[in-house]
Amino acid sequence: MRLDGKTALVTGGASGIGAATARRLAAEGARVAVADLNEPGAREVAGELDGFACAMDVADPSSVREGVRAAAAELGAIDVLVNNAGSDRFSYFVNSDESLWEFVLGVNLRGVLAVTHAVLPSMQERRTGSIVNVASEAGRVGSQGSAVYSAAKAGVIGFTKAIARESARYRVRCNAVAPGPIETPLLNAAPAMLGELGERLKAAMVNSTALGRSGEPEEVAAAIAFLAGEDASYVTGQTLNVSGGLSMW
Repeated sequence: MRLDGKTALVTGGASGIGAATARRLAAEGARVAVADLNEPGAREVAGELDGFACAMDVADPSSVREGVRAAAAELGAIDVLVNNAGSDRFSYFVNSDESLWEFVLGVNLRGVLAVTHAVLPSMQERRTGSIVNVASEAGRVGSQGSAVYSAAKAGVIGFTKAIARESARYRVRCNAVAPGPIETPLLNAAPAMLGELGERLKAAMVNSTALGRSGEPEEVAAAIAFLAGEDASYVTGQTLNVSGGLSMW
C-alpha cells in the first residue's frame, strides 16, 4: 500500500471531498486523523477507519494547534497533510460585506496557512512530508457568485507554490488539486442559498466542463492520494485540475 506506516491529517474530513479522502488514504495504509468543526461527523468517519477524530476550527489558530497536537500525540508525527476544509457564502460581490469576506477568507485561505504553519516545522525537522491543498477551479478561472472564494482559492494556489519552493530542501513536497463542480454539500449549497439563481449557477459550471458532468468526491480523493504518495515523489509546486476539463491550462 502506498501510504503504509504514514500518518495523515485531513481537515474538513466529516463530509464531501474530505471524507472521501480520509477513506482513500486509509485504504492506502495510512493512519488517518479526521479534523472538522463538525466533531460528530468527524467521529463517524474516523470510526469507519479506526482513525482519530478531533474538533478543529481552521479559522482559529489556537484550535488548529490543539487539534494538530492531539492528532500527533494519538497517531504519531504527521507525514501527510490534506488542507481540505472550505466553505462559501454565495453572493455577488457588490452584495457582499466585510463579514462575508472575513468568513470566507478565514476558512479557505487563512485556515490553510494556520494548519500548514502548525504541521510544517515537524515535517521539515524530520525531512519528510507531503502537503496537498484543496484549491478550486474558481481560483484559476473565477466563479460567478463566489468572488471572495475565488480570491481565497487563488491564494491557496500561490501559497502552494511558495511552500513547495521553501520546503524542497527539506524533502517536503507541496501540491494542490483544483476541483471543478463536485457533488458535495458545498456545491449544492448554491441552489439551497440562492434558489433558481443557484440552480443556474450550478448548471453553468457543470455545462462548462468538457466531460459534461459533475464529479464525485472519490475522483478528487484519488488525485489527492496520488500526490500524497511516493508515486508523485518528483512532483511539487503543481496544481492538478480535477474538473472534467473545465479549464485546460
